[in-house]
Amino acid sequence: MSTSSLDLSFSGGCSRRAFLEKALIGAATVAMTDAIARPAGAGILNQAAANVSGKLADLDLHEAAALVRQKKVSPVQLTQACLARIEALDSRLNSFITVTAEQALAEARQAEAELAGGRWRGPLHGIPVALKDLIDTAGVRTTAASALFKERIPREDAAVVQRLRESGAVLLGKLNMYELAFGPTTKATSFFGRVSNPWATDHISGGSSSGGGAAVAAGLCFAAVGSDTGGSIRQPAAFCGVVGLMPSYGRVSTRGTIPLSRSADYLGPMTRSVVDAALVLRAIAGYDPSEVTSYDTPVPDYVAALSRPRARRMRIGLARDYFFEDLDPQISQVIDRAVSVIEKLGAEIRDVTLPMSSGRTVIQAEAYSYHAARMADTPELYLPETLSKLRLGANIDLETYVEAKLSLEQVRRVAPNTIFRDVDAVLTPTTPVPPPKASELPSTFDEILANDAVLWRNTRPFNLLALPTISIPCGFTDVGMPVGLQLSGAPWQESQLLQIARAYEQTTNWKTRRPTTTAGSA
Repeated sequence: MSTSSLDLSFSGGCSRRAFLEKALIGAATVAMTDAIARPAGAGILNQAAANVSGKLADLDLHEAAALVRQKKVSPVQLTQACLARIEALDSRLNSFITVTAEQALAEARQAEAELAGGRWRGPLHGIPVALKDLIDTAGVRTTAASALFKERIPREDAAVVQRLRESGAVLLGKLNMYELAFGPTTKATSFFGRVSNPWATDHISGGSSSGGGAAVAAGLCFAAVGSDTGGSIRQPAAFCGVVGLMPSYGRVSTRGTIPLSRSADYLGPMTRSVVDAALVLRAIAGYDPSEVTSYDTPVPDYVAALSRPRARRMRIGLARDYFFEDLDPQISQVIDRAVSVIEKLGAEIRDVTLPMSSGRTVIQAEAYSYHAARMADTPELYLPETLSKLRLGANIDLETYVEAKLSLEQVRRVAPNTIFRDVDAVLTPTTPVPPPKASELPSTFDEILANDAVLWRNTRPFNLLALPTISIPCGFTDVGMPVGLQLSGAPWQESQLLQIARAYEQTTNWKTRRPTTTAGSA
């Protein structure tokens, strides 16, 4: 492992990252012309065309983007590589509900023509990505993995899809998920079947953005956009060994998505590297005047921020109370090693305590409110466990909801000032346990609720506190299952959060490992 990467103490440049060993494209070192990001971020991305190897579908997004920009690889080639990987692997993974192959190839050809004509839309131009199937796509069914919406075809794109199209991204299709983003952690998580973990298909991939975690890890797409109401981006990212970023509440518009709880719903990227997460977030973030939960806050250049000098050493808070309690021993060991790496990078480690919110009342009430009429009319269209979970909100009266909502907003207003008074970021394990086998999942409703409480214990509080939070790979268990490290920052401070995550990522080689499921695939 290299320890000469970005450090967390004082200002310093970032060294050349170690890419894979053999060259995919002729020259060993080719600098990007007209760098993908603004000049301040070019140092990171100028490496992207150098010393890359492996099959096209295994490239990081920023590596593929560099090659597209240089016309070394075409959008059609990238799209064909992803479609071939889907064809080869997804019968085992079940990560996609709908694959829009013909449309994706048409979009790739359009991107190729634009690039040939000198029009470059940005780093996502011609890059194949996929969407969680609760994000509306005009003319393409959006089901939320439920029989309730199995034939639902939206007329308009969601705001995040509009931004992706403007960026020139190629949309491969719609990803499987837990039903309605609220489905149970059981063998029957989705109307379309369970998503398997690419590291070991008898294990779960996490949820509710299960398809995103599996597809990104297995190289079926270069990035995915998922939703997160209690950990639904970060848990599958941790379980599948990829990067998952939940941005600040209101940073990415949720207009045009099937909601679970409007007070706690977020959209964010799932990628194979921190640089890629920064690129996707830049493309999808921004104020949406048509969405009441969207905030009019400037969107910085996240990639440029990755190499921006720091004036002082970074202060990392360990939230030992609650978040480190009753950890699986292997999770504990891996996280302890990760903390040691961050400390060696020059960070100051401090203990912190986080205020806890009872905002689950808000989530349950809002989820029930959205589905109440449909549950009354067609209860048979819900998975039984999903129906039972939604009905938990039936007895929450208006007064209780309003009080819980006001309490939640008060915590969100006050907590960041308290938490980040003495630290720059908070570190926790993403999950207290590794991904379980599907055969180990409970079957009774009470057991399901108890199991869900464990799996989402470390992620849900950050939705309620409205803090940007990222999960990054930090190691593996003895049986080869990924472990995630979770970092949380102050509202609107995604740049600093990404910088810390990138520093750790550069110092380790976890992100370079690929699931054995992909071996020998197209």
